[in-house]
Amino acid sequence: MEVSLATRDAEGLSLRNRFAGTVTEIRPGAVMTLAKSATAAGEISSVITGEAATGLGLFVGSDVIALIKATEVSLAAP
Repeated sequence: MEVSLATRDAEGLSLRNRFAGTVTEIRPGAVMTLAKSATAAGEISSVITGEAATGLGLFVGSDVIALIKATEVSLAAP
């Protein structure tokens, strides 16, 4: 599932699934960075570029909004 991150609410986006949360873990790699966030919906993981993580100023404890396109959501019965 593709998850984008924002550090503030953004107007004019087609992304309707928005989950406010707090960064709980950042795991930088050579190119990509894994950022985990705790939200009311549960833990959400996002893989973004290292450049994006730096540009957003992400750190453990920072507030973020996880943005997920509806076409990336799948539902399954237990």
